Amino acid sequence: MDVPWNDFYPLLWEGLKVTVEVAVLSALAALVLSLVIGLCRVSKFKTVRIISQICTEVFRGLPLLVLLFWVYFALPFLGVEFDKVTSAVVAIGLNYGAFGSEIVRSAILAVPNGQSEAARALNFSPLQRMIYIILPQAALRMLPPFGNLMIELIKGTSLIYFITLSDLTYQALILRNNFLSMTPYIFLLLLLIYFVLSSFVSVTVRLLERKLAAGRL
Repeated sequence: MDVPWNDFYPLLWEGLKVTVEVAVLSALAALVLSLVIGLCRVSKFKTVRIISQICTEVFRGLPLLVLLFWVYFALPFLGVEFDKVTSAVVAIGLNYGAFGSEIVRSAILAVPNGQSEAARALNFSPLQRMIYIILPQAALRMLPPFGNLMIELIKGTSLIYFITLSDLTYQALILRNNFLSMTPYIFLLLLLIYFVLSSFVSVTVRLLERKLAAGRL
């Protein structure tokens, strides 16, 4: 059986570009939110800690698909409307940012108290202690779980076709409808593409981890 590769590649390439765009923007949003909320979780102000914890529990507890529907379909009825890509980035960023905030919080708390005490003895301000002492040490602890989170985020982008974004999954379903007998080949390609994307993230995180670890020797 001849596989019509020339018909597959253009659509899958277009879908790949959308998937990568959404994944990169969502990852940036999730990382920023993770850092902000994670730092708020260890704030000395109780009100800030409570508010940030509520945000974490809410967005971590919501299924990503439901959050996508809310941002894209429900918010316009409340007067807030985003385009498809922005809706996907907002929903994915909030969801994975909530999970990432726990990574940041736990990594910061894992830094030995003696480090902060030593910095305090040197008259470092709280901000200086966080920037120069605590975060650099916490960063190495954050890398492996953040790598796993980014891989999950990439796989989570497969849900954006539910808001009719023409991502990889959407294009694969279009191809399947047009070439029903080619279903195994189409979904095999889809699996391979997601595997390559996830492997790229995994390798990148390992390289960063080695670089940071080598700098401490």
